[in-house]
Amino acid sequence: MGRYIIRRLLQALLLLALLSVGMFLLIHALPGGPEQVLFNPRLSAAGRAAIRARFGLDQPLYIQYLKWLGNALVGDFGFSFVTNQPVSELLTERFPATLELFSFALVLALILAITIGVISAVRQGSVTDYGLTTLSYFGIAMPVFLLGLFAQNIFGVWLHILPVSGTSTLGFTYDPFNAFLDRFEHLILPMLVLAVSFIAGWSRYMRASMIEVSKQDYMRTARAKGVAPVPLLIRHALRNAVIPLITVVALDFGQVAGGATITEGVFAWPGMGLLFLDSLTNRDFPVLLAMLMISAVFVIGFNLIADLLYGVMDPRIRYS
Repeated sequence: MGRYIIRRLLQALLLLALLSVGMFLLIHALPGGPEQVLFNPRLSAAGRAAIRARFGLDQPLYIQYLKWLGNALVGDFGFSFVTNQPVSELLTERFPATLELFSFALVLALILAITIGVISAVRQGSVTDYGLTTLSYFGIAMPVFLLGLFAQNIFGVWLHILPVSGTSTLGFTYDPFNAFLDRFEHLILPMLVLAVSFIAGWSRYMRASMIEVSKQDYMRTARAKGVAPVPLLIRHALRNAVIPLITVVALDFGQVAGGATITEGVFAWPGMGLLFLDSLTNRDFPVLLAMLMISAVFVIGFNLIADLLYGVMDPRIRYS
């Protein structure tokens, strides 16, 4: 196990190094790259030279990359072109909101997706199965931004029962308990919309996996030995059926560093996704580059965690 983890970490470091080179070159190659964003056409030659020197743009590209990489390794991603704040400070401010949204949405989605998948598999071919399958395909086909707008219109505009944007009610001061309730009310709609996008796909994975597991020889043997349906479902089928879902969940949770861009944009949730949209609109390249790299780290890291969880869920899997 130890050698496997070391080998995977070395592979991850190599992949991240290649990704960092590719992303850095891409940012500088994009139309309206850093120089075009920084420079005012009315600047004098001396002013342009001063800005180039300040941001290191007067140096060869490989020198710029090595300096950026050295600083990034210690958490220094430079300064935002828009706010002139340290990029690491901006990310630190926004990440907790995204983590909060993702955590609630993914826990809810995981519980419902496993439940729906198991029910569909157990009731395969029934009206219940067809109904849940139809709902799942509806969730897969429905664009997140459109679902978000529908949710805002129904629960915020028509029914007036939930806030439609932000994290708190402006103009009111609450005691700690009511402030918590107010924030949770603001969380409900973006959490549900984000969860639906996960539930739709995850439940299909779970259904297919449960159907496949139920046909295995050990399941027939357990039935022949008289194992009751509920223990058979939980102890034998569910534990093995959830293994393929682990990879999908780990990769989706790895996106937390990039934020739920569309959902946060629709609901004005001040997390990483909204920051990414704002940075893209303003061509704030230091922020974009930092977010892309951190997202890559999270995705690769959670993929490694998923691989290790296979061994926990299935004792037959051994790493060498």
